[in-house]
Amino acid sequence: MNILFLCTGNSCRSILAEATFNALAPAGMRAMSAGSQPAGYVHPRSLALLAREGIATGAYHSKSWNELPATPDVVVTVCASAAGETCPVYLAPVPRAHWGVDDPAKASGSEAEIDAAFDAAYRILRHRIEAFLALPAELARRDPAAFQAELQRIGSLQP
Repeated sequence: MNILFLCTGNSCRSILAEATFNALAPAGMRAMSAGSQPAGYVHPRSLALLAREGIATGAYHSKSWNELPATPDVVVTVCASAAGETCPVYLAPVPRAHWGVDDPAKASGSEAEIDAAFDAAYRILRHRIEAFLALPAELARRDPAAFQAELQRIGSLQP
């Protein structure tokens, strides 16, 4: 199963989700990330956070959804539409969900406050990814409606 984490810039949240998913997922599952308007770089604080968590960062870069290495089986948007952010729409006929997370790149304040915003985004995404990975492996194939409902439910989980 290939899961695509999608946002606008592909520099923070979708990269955090991709790297975390790939670090936690069993064989046969892989995450990708992309942006509708890629920033062209991965935010240094995202890379530093992943490194602190022991997650390899070398393979990750900001990219367009036109550069995907595989066709996704599931698409998850991670932009914060509640904050007025426009989430990209992926039109392929695959299960989709919205797991909105505030953009830590827009955080302001002290260094500690900005780091806390990145940490909060990471913790939310990790919690949701762990919930996704705990779903029965055959659920998407056996009961697509229940799988879609679970994808939506996971998007509201908080650590």
